[in-house]
Amino acid sequence: MLPSELERFVREDLGAMEDDIPPVPEVDAKAAIVAKERCVVSGVAEAFAILNYFGLEGSGLVPEGEEVAAGRRVMEIRGPAAAILRAERLVLNFMGRMSGISTLTRDCAALAGRVRVASTRKTTPGFRSFEKRAVAVGGGDPHRFDLSSSVMIKDNHLKLMSLEEALAAARRMASFTKKIEVEVEGVTDAVKAARLGADIIMFDNMRPDEIRAGVELLVREGLRDRVILEASGGITPETVPEYAATGVDVISLGALTRSSPWIDFSLEIEV
Repeated sequence: MLPSELERFVREDLGAMEDDIPPVPEVDAKAAIVAKERCVVSGVAEAFAILNYFGLEGSGLVPEGEEVAAGRRVMEIRGPAAAILRAERLVLNFMGRMSGISTLTRDCAALAGRVRVASTRKTTPGFRSFEKRAVAVGGGDPHRFDLSSSVMIKDNHLKLMSLEEALAAARRMASFTKKIEVEVEGVTDAVKAARLGADIIMFDNMRPDEIRAGVELLVREGLRDRVILEASGGITPETVPEYAATGVDVISLGALTRSSPWIDFSLEIEV
């Protein structure tokens, strides 16, 4: 976490009168962070950065990315009692949000088998780097971090120009290291995009049976090995197995960051 980011989060949480808290004895204390439900632990590095900012010492009791049961102590904290109480909510917020994403990602990856599970750019403004890291901790692929990470030709682009024009423009502007992805909504468009040299074809908002038909047609046309195939749009954790069985390489879900539940952690002073 960058120092400027950390300062921003601390100011947001403590407010202008950060010393205006209930009186606390000027003593050192020990505390534990406890997972109150089953989860994949994430946000540990961020928690350590926050604790260090407040002059506290944190010790991880489980590796980040490990799945734990409810009631498991996942971290110990030592230092001034007042500092522990100042850091408490920010640490729990980071770990709760990031562990929720990592847990849902791990669950979806298990359902997808060998198909890669990826996130999307449907993230919280200002918090994307942490949400993307949580996806990676959970065993998923962060996918595009920003608009410039790859060249994406979407349906709105194709309302303004032909696919041939869009791909030609993309090849002119993109570095040889950058992949070009085309979003398609039908089987024939997938074949056309593959023939025109797209690196990745995204089946967008298509049913599993439609995608399966598209994959089979690409195989028959001898085009399947030229492209990476991605399914996206309207996919939920419950439907991941259906999409994984279509023959695609990647399933991307906005749900990983948009719909993941927060994990309930508590900080308990131990005396």
